[in-house]
Amino acid sequence: MPTITTRTYDSLAFKSLRHAGLPPVLARIYAARGIDNSAQLETALTRLIPFDRIKNIGLMARLLADAIEARQRLLIIADYDSDGATACAVGMRILRLMGADVGYLVPNRFEYGYGLTPEIVDLAYTTSRPDILITVDNGIASIDGVQAAKALGMKVFITDHHLPGDKLPDATAIINPNQPGCPFPSKYIAGVGVIFYLMLALRAEFRQRGAFINNKEPNLATFLDLVALGTVADVVKLDDNNRILVQQGLKRIQAGLACVGINALLKIAGRRAQQTSTYDLGFILGPRLNAAGRLDDMSLGIECLITDEAAKAEQIARQLDALNVRRREIESDMQNSALSKLESTLYAENAQIQAAYSVCLFDHGWHQGVIGILASRIKDKYHRPVIIFAPGNAGEMKGSGRSIPGFHMRDALDLISKRYPGLIVKFGGHAAAAGLTILAECFVRFCEAFEATARSLLTEADLTRVIETDGELDASDMNMELAQQLTRQVWGQGFPQPTFNACFYVESQRVLGEKHLKLKLKKIPSNGVSVSEPGSISYDAILFFYNELLPNAIHAVYRLQTNEFNGKTTLQLLLEHWSQAETQPID
Repeated sequence: MPTITTRTYDSLAFKSLRHAGLPPVLARIYAARGIDNSAQLETALTRLIPFDRIKNIGLMARLLADAIEARQRLLIIADYDSDGATACAVGMRILRLMGADVGYLVPNRFEYGYGLTPEIVDLAYTTSRPDILITVDNGIASIDGVQAAKALGMKVFITDHHLPGDKLPDATAIINPNQPGCPFPSKYIAGVGVIFYLMLALRAEFRQRGAFINNKEPNLATFLDLVALGTVADVVKLDDNNRILVQQGLKRIQAGLACVGINALLKIAGRRAQQTSTYDLGFILGPRLNAAGRLDDMSLGIECLITDEAAKAEQIARQLDALNVRRREIESDMQNSALSKLESTLYAENAQIQAAYSVCLFDHGWHQGVIGILASRIKDKYHRPVIIFAPGNAGEMKGSGRSIPGFHMRDALDLISKRYPGLIVKFGGHAAAAGLTILAECFVRFCEAFEATARSLLTEADLTRVIETDGELDASDMNMELAQQLTRQVWGQGFPQPTFNACFYVESQRVLGEKHLKLKLKKIPSNGVSVSEPGSISYDAILFFYNELLPNAIHAVYRLQTNEFNGKTTLQLLLEHWSQAETQPID
């Protein structure tokens, strides 16, 4: 059973926000998310951190401008997820505007794996003969790939945001806010954000060279729709800088100014551009774009984002939608298989799984492109660090890990690689997610090493899921105005959407479409006053993907939201968690 806690907040931050004119409930919500002055809530582009704070960005911009003026051939090496695809699209679109001769190559995950490998370098050389390789959302760990490129006479510009290892590649230039000595304060910027910043620096370099005296200077804000999509889909922390990028991108999408690819994806998913939110970016568009990299080739997704032909974009969007349907089917089969393994063989329900600090699973039939999603599902169910493996090439296994608070997945893998030399072939990633390759013969040893590492880094308390809420809402705050104010804000990783908790009397309930529960709820006052008293308010509520009736009184964690139906907008509570209430209503 999860533990429900209320977020704490700094009283001085709360007072500062109240002094700036925010109502108490919003001041409390923002203070609990590290906001200590109202300026942090402003999302004007002028508040972006200047690009020149990124180490080596001026050097890379100058070299890139030289290459473009010399008509050298550029080739972008992309990653095969949404961040990589949007980063590639931003690079392709803006570099072409700047007059570059540029193409792209995205590794097929099943043939080449992740990053700038020597094999991808050979493919790039034989197919394109580029002068310069530009990595987006990868490259910081590509020591062998960079060496291979240099041996063939190609320069390598690395743009990345992943955590570096002990040694950096010997590239011509590297920009990565997480590399040693980089003063850029936003360490959570996505790969698409890094390449966007490079394009800002490149425009400034060309401006200094007088390139726009007779030509119109490109408006790079035009491409923030792509930056917003990649940032949200990559689940990076939405710090102040990332919130500006996302908010500005959302405004363009909502105003109908998105690229035709994003509009096509919205249309095929049945979403309205004017109402696009971070939820749509992360859970509607992101998965459809990712489906190309998971099951087919991310070139399909990139083509959707770089075309200016609406008909072509819609055709590709339909293909991506079909791939996503197939991905969900594969994921469902794999999840059933994984749960069966856990509950019948490896970990008996309510027994060994509670004693274990981690989960490692492998199946010969699992799809390499879907193991990351499966790892996330298992992590959510058992609240343990999870690594799911699928067959790789030539006796190898490919693994994808997802973690819980208190366990830095990438650092844990680094620790294992040092404690057990040779056990991991390669790895990389972040605190919450990472990928790795091991030899198939080492699977059991790796599972033992991962469990030992988890036990050394976690406590028993870490293994209990904690649901943080923003506490109780007064009845006077449970209104449409607050719901709309919350809807207009950008929420996401590290800046969670507000949730509240309270006890409710279930006034009525019915199942919708055999899979959702529609309810009427009345708040049970903490003072025990009868819920039947005059003036007590009934609230519409919805519990998605649950089709069994609830008890008469519940303790619920919920979000305030607006619900549009038949042209009418009403207030609705979206239930995220519930348990039977100990306090029963007084009739």
